[in-house]
Amino acid sequence: MITGTTKLIAHLGYPTESFKAPLIYNPYFQKNGIDAVVVPMGCRPEDYPAFLKLLFRLSNIHGALITMPHKISTMALLDETSTNAKVAGSCNAVRLGSDGRLIGDMFDGEGFVRGVLRKGKKVEGAHALIAGAGGVGSAIAASLAQAGVEHLAIFDANQATATALLDRLRKYYPQLEVTVGSADPEGFDIVVNATPLGMRRGDPLPIDIDRISPSTFVGEVVLTREITPFLEAVRARGCAFQVGTDMLFEQIPAYLEFFEFPTTTADNLRAIAKLG
Repeated sequence: MITGTTKLIAHLGYPTESFKAPLIYNPYFQKNGIDAVVVPMGCRPEDYPAFLKLLFRLSNIHGALITMPHKISTMALLDETSTNAKVAGSCNAVRLGSDGRLIGDMFDGEGFVRGVLRKGKKVEGAHALIAGAGGVGSAIAASLAQAGVEHLAIFDANQATATALLDRLRKYYPQLEVTVGSADPEGFDIVVNATPLGMRRGDPLPIDIDRISPSTFVGEVVLTREITPFLEAVRARGCAFQVGTDMLFEQIPAYLEFFEFPTTTADNLRAIAKLG
């Protein structure tokens, strides 16, 4: 039930038809008696800068979830951003500070790292390879750096994209060993597919499976299918792995903490979500 005291969390993006967040957050709020609601709001890019500022003038606004195509453009509209958001170059959560300032953070990578840790894989001191330096790959790189990896290798078909991420990592994590240019997974403790490869049938595998050790932990970000051809292949090699939706559910407790709501576990959210 939405009342005059309900805290509004806008889910900003365009278009809104594929939005899943309301089907996860709102059942959780309802079950736990939290007077808040996530509302999809379709905002076109040309209207977004003005709309975001006006949105946070509402007396009952509490925060916003940011999705495509606004994650990058949001950065220039905020008063304060986390290191994760700065390294990622994008933002997917905004809240209103007590002084009226807009504060932004990025949780895609946080969800990935929380999932890895919950599955018992050590991140601190690890050597990690990320294939794909776009939005999600950059966010994962930021969170792995924050979690204390020793060496981070970045590969992207677009060299400029990889180099830009390298520069941001070196700026905010000068002690981190960062390399770019190779997708060879040999010798890495953690390997991540942060490319779109695997979304469509017939896609090539993003990484040479034969060079992945069975002891390597493998992460996937593709959400359209749980077990992608890449995960099928690494599973056959005996690798522990994480599916794309794990990253989605694991980041929501971090969002709840950011918005200062009671937090929960990814398993609990999976159990009560209304995804159909």
